[in-house]
Amino acid sequence: MDWSDMRIFLAIARSGSLGGAARQLGVSHPTVGRRLQVLEQSSGQPFFLRTAQGLVLTDSGERILSLAQDMEDSALAIERRLAGHGDQPEGVLRISSADWFACHVLSPVLSELVQRYPLIVPEVIAGHRLFDLARRDADIAFRIVPFTEPDIVHRKLTTLAYGLYAALRAPEPHPGGEGLGLILMNVAQAHYPDVQWLQQRYPLARTVFTSSSRTVQAQMCAKGLGVAVLPRVLGDSVSGLRRLDEDEAPPGRDIWMGYHQDMRQMDRLRALADLASSMIGAG
Repeated sequence: MDWSDMRIFLAIARSGSLGGAARQLGVSHPTVGRRLQVLEQSSGQPFFLRTAQGLVLTDSGERILSLAQDMEDSALAIERRLAGHGDQPEGVLRISSADWFACHVLSPVLSELVQRYPLIVPEVIAGHRLFDLARRDADIAFRIVPFTEPDIVHRKLTTLAYGLYAALRAPEPHPGGEGLGLILMNVAQAHYPDVQWLQQRYPLARTVFTSSSRTVQAQMCAKGLGVAVLPRVLGDSVSGLRRLDEDEAPPGRDIWMGYHQDMRQMDRLRALADLASSMIGAG
């Protein structure tokens, strides 16, 4: 029983169907079905029970599940080690960050990276999803949430200032925020300090728009929908916005950079990490 067999087994166990496993692995549905049939025939016992709700593990399947997961961890560790020992700073470098951060903070760093190392191909995966660096969903991540996962090398790069913004021709907000619209993060990010700051500052205002994208928030704010707290590097760059003078600025956010310890010898990753530390960390 080799690793390719265990990849099929784990994908089916996690998805609960042959189709779901096929999508995870990037292969056809019949291929997964044939591989499972061969695996079960060679072992002499069924690993999955076919039910109306999908495929569920049998007792035999449950007994090998943890062993299969251990095999996966070892295979991924080997993959990371091999990827971390390239001879040249070249190849694709998968970078996870929020869209606004990639546009307004990281883009000068990436431009400098490509000028210095033209064989490196940065691939920015923009969004708020916290990628699993151990599984190499991304090689390196920049985010406002500190890293707590094991085996992650991380450091705080800088603290970015945030500001309160309104459309250029929007009136000054009334004290308490009566009649004011608030543009906020969505429910999953409702605990962010800037969201709580804005709601506490204008308790009489009502929420008129939410989005996990700061870039979308900025555009809706520029259209006069309401006020929004934005990173100043973003808000100050949008021509239709003005930053409101406040006696108390919104709370800023720390920017963290992290990558798996097995990747610390990857030349292209180290090149980006060093540039980000010098160009953003110095800011």
